[in-house]
Amino acid sequence: MTRTRRPSPQTVAVVLALADNASGWRHGYGLCKQLDLKAGTVYPILMRLHERGQVETTWETDPPAGRPARHLYRLSGAGAELAEELRAATKGPSSRPALGEAPALAHGPARSVLA
Repeated sequence: MTRTRRPSPQTVAVVLALADNASGWRHGYGLCKQLDLKAGTVYPILMRLHERGQVETTWETDPPAGRPARHLYRLSGAGAELAEELRAATKGPSSRPALGEAPALAHGPARSVLA
């Protein structure tokens, strides 16, 4: 039996926020504001998701004058699959768990999907 850890509620929130606009690029600051989470929570989650191939990253190419380029994030194909698993685990495409709740994932192949 393969044991898969449950994603943290914060990881679920980040993945589902990225899935809301799956083809669009998002910056971490915007995710922090949208989810009311601190940067020290969001950026490590984004880095772990990137290391697992679930998030793609790039740099902003044309930042406004006076502001440095931002690092941008979006779900990869594997990240979109994770988002679908999380949505299914929360019982519906528009349902989101509260930050205190983490959905259980179905037991599947031996792969880690957590942050």
